[in-house]
Amino acid sequence: MAKTIENRYEFVLFFDVENGNPNGDPDAGNMPRIDPETSFGLVSDVCIKRKIRNYVALAKEDKDSYKIYVQEKAVLNNQHKKAYEYLKIEPEPKKLPKDIVQAEAITQFMCKNFYDIRTFGAVMTTEVNCGQVRGPVQLSFSRSLDPIVPQEITVTRMAVTNEKDLEKERTMGRKHIVNYALYRLEGFISAPLAQQTGFSEEDLNLLWEALINMFDHDRSAARGKMSSRKLFAFKHESKLGNAPANKIFDCITAAKVSELKPPRAFADYKIELNSAAIPQGVEVLELL
Repeated sequence: MAKTIENRYEFVLFFDVENGNPNGDPDAGNMPRIDPETSFGLVSDVCIKRKIRNYVALAKEDKDSYKIYVQEKAVLNNQHKKAYEYLKIEPEPKKLPKDIVQAEAITQFMCKNFYDIRTFGAVMTTEVNCGQVRGPVQLSFSRSLDPIVPQEITVTRMAVTNEKDLEKERTMGRKHIVNYALYRLEGFISAPLAQQTGFSEEDLNLLWEALINMFDHDRSAARGKMSSRKLFAFKHESKLGNAPANKIFDCITAAKVSELKPPRAFADYKIELNSAAIPQGVEVLELL
């Protein structure tokens, strides 16, 4: 059995978007998510988790213990039935087995076989109940370093759908883009919760790999050019941690190189790590 992690971690990922929509808001006509009070851009944690899941599915090709629980067209009750079938237990509608050992075995089966469950956790209390799991890896909303100005672009289509529309004007459509923005994502990894789900050192390395490479396998015209730019991980000596997360995050700053023009490239920003301010007992890992 793979060894679970024994250290607390925090991490900071900087990623950017060029001429694309990093995370459309369905409540706003799919415009880029934005803080209405400050106009800073936002990318939800769910958006990043989806990209991590997709990368893991590609990298591991649905191998045992690296299956993905939340994926396109997945029927969650069917996913849950796999645990009951493996353990030869007849499921009772909406209830876990009364036997505590059996109930724990069902939940642990899900953790062992699905990477995203042992990483992010899951609420599996559906018709076929597999319990609840609180995942060791949690992500914040990503926020742009500066206010963004979403731009609406009109596009046209030369073709028509039906023959009767052949003589009509071109079909018109719209898309929303951000010319350029650099986003900061902050994440947390709990060693005690990792021991409950079985999140291992191998799983951790796969997480770093996914954060670095996830945009390279998520290309589309709508998203433009998105790239992971910098990834810092902070490893605590202890399981519970050696310093508050906010003190660690404050050690990394990012600012525009010049105020004379709007940023249009990663080179327009300077990211700095204040090594002298890193708390004792915390190791910095610059992974990208």
